[in-house]
Amino acid sequence: MLTCIIRYHIDPTKKAQFAQYARNWGKAIPRNVADLIGYFAPHEGSATLAYGIYNIRSLADYERYRVRLVADPLGRENYAFAQSEKFLLREDRTFLKRVDLPE
Repeated sequence: MLTCIIRYHIDPTKKAQFAQYARNWGKAIPRNVADLIGYFAPHEGSATLAYGIYNIRSLADYERYRVRLVADPLGRENYAFAQSEKFLLREDRTFLKRVDLPE
């Protein structure tokens, strides 16, 4: 199992748009075979850092998941929403593997 952590740099004047984007992914991600942990927006401290976190079985499953999201009507709509509203300034993905559990 891999955990994907997406670090977003967002426009601090467009937190409401990011929240809508996150709610949309909250519907689309689970139905496209990833285990959504959640989306997290700035509250205290940095006003520009936000995160999306989900689990997926493998990088191969991730590639299939991305294809499914592009085909999903809400996924397409959400990508277009982000581009038109321009609240995402930067997006970085990191894939982590949990190592503290017994094998």
